[in-house]
Amino acid sequence: MIRLGRAVIRAEDLWSLIERRAEATPEALFAVDDEDRRLSFAAYRDAALRAAAGLFARGVGEGTRVSWQLPTRLESLVLAGALARLGAVQNPILPIHRAREVGFATRQTGARLLIVPREFRGFDHAALAAGVAASQPGLEVLVVDPQLPEADPAALPPAPPPAAGPPPLRWIFYTSGTTAEPKGALHTDRTILVAFTAMAERLEVREDDRVALVFPFTHIGGIGWLAIALATGCSLIAVPVFDPEKSIEVLARHGVTQATAGTAFHQAYLAAQRRHGPEPIFPRVRAFPGGGAPKPPQLHRDLVREMGGAGIVAGYGLTECPVLAMGSPRDPDEKLAHTEGRANPPETEIRVVQADGTPAGSGEEGEIRARGPQLFLGYLDASLDAEAFDAEGFFRTGDLGRLDARGCVVVTGRLKDVIVRKGENISAREIEDLLHAHPKVAEAAVVGLPDRASGERACAVVACRDALDPLGFDEMVAFLEAQGLARQKIPEQLEQLPALPRNPTGKVLKHELRASLGQGSR
Repeated sequence: MIRLGRAVIRAEDLWSLIERRAEATPEALFAVDDEDRRLSFAAYRDAALRAAAGLFARGVGEGTRVSWQLPTRLESLVLAGALARLGAVQNPILPIHRAREVGFATRQTGARLLIVPREFRGFDHAALAAGVAASQPGLEVLVVDPQLPEADPAALPPAPPPAAGPPPLRWIFYTSGTTAEPKGALHTDRTILVAFTAMAERLEVREDDRVALVFPFTHIGGIGWLAIALATGCSLIAVPVFDPEKSIEVLARHGVTQATAGTAFHQAYLAAQRRHGPEPIFPRVRAFPGGGAPKPPQLHRDLVREMGGAGIVAGYGLTECPVLAMGSPRDPDEKLAHTEGRANPPETEIRVVQADGTPAGSGEEGEIRARGPQLFLGYLDASLDAEAFDAEGFFRTGDLGRLDARGCVVVTGRLKDVIVRKGENISAREIEDLLHAHPKVAEAAVVGLPDRASGERACAVVACRDALDPLGFDEMVAFLEAQGLARQKIPEQLEQLPALPRNPTGKVLKHELRASLGQGSR
């Protein structure tokens, strides 16, 4: 693995990793933001120590549960380091979440402190936090705007020693609940570090890499890229709000090489390149790491041809079991286009199980289950654990997929994202991949809607490249037939939208599509 003469730094906990990286490359660039503010690795460590002292003065110490809802700013990176120094239990919350989700998280975690910005994207987070705290005795609020509290690090107690036994709880991440209450997944520093260090090795991340941190840092993937930067010495380009017009220029100015982070971002990069012309907007790009949402194979091919690099190098994982599979820029192009890579780290066990509980054969579809060192400890609500794990301790992902002969994971959909039409299962993902190959289509999703005659009907929802030249229904049918799609799988309905609804990490919000399109059955 290329490392510019240096090895990946490893540690059992996040604070030790921060210290070791600061000692190894103190003056190297750790992060730069959209305002060109910069932090070296040594400056990052020192800022985290000052903030840790400021938080310690407010009563935060080892085991204190702290919920925090901050955008992707340098201060957020510093906060994560400061809380790691204190040994607190961190509960990062996506900035898009509002009183219901924030209140649920702080109440269930028993948080003592809620840290929020005063305002972000026109929303009054300070007022939200005050309202949440008013109904939860013992919950204090800290508004950062954007400066964190600071004090003399000399007042800090010793850093928590390495655990003699099992690593302690350090993180609570909530899954993005759509039809039920969110689930709090419990992680240690070790489960996070082992997953993302292995991801860095599979991606061959180097010290001279510049990474696009363009999605919410409070997502588990944001904390993961922090770990990658500390392990490898690469630099993060922090963008609080992704704006295709402004943010892409920021990434280009800072020489992005790892253009994360998923389908929606990759589509924006490609659209910007096409507007710009033949001269590369990211001349140093090495790869387009992805995850969190299905990748259309055609998008991978377009990126390779028009922007360069290895194209989309995707990974697959969940909040409960991050990066359980990962591609490599050395993988054959067809594997990059059609799979999510191999088990990551290599000791991760992945199995595919059929509906009757028997193992699926090579290439056969079933539910993906996984077990490995990055697997979470369980849910904060322990009553959810029994359904989450099988008898052998494998996590039931709820995703459908298969393993090919090379051991690469192919995700074909969700167990709940299968359209059951007249008793026959239809994969939404299969149709979506084909629709993305149509020259008129920029985005596509397929959802099942209630239907009196068939139980469910397949509805294709597309956003076209040119609103004045939309995809017609007959045109869609002819195209899918030409691609060899079975007649019974062709959607019976086609809807047009300017853009598909997505969450902050780029995943299409299919529950919103179903709610808006499925008001009536027919």
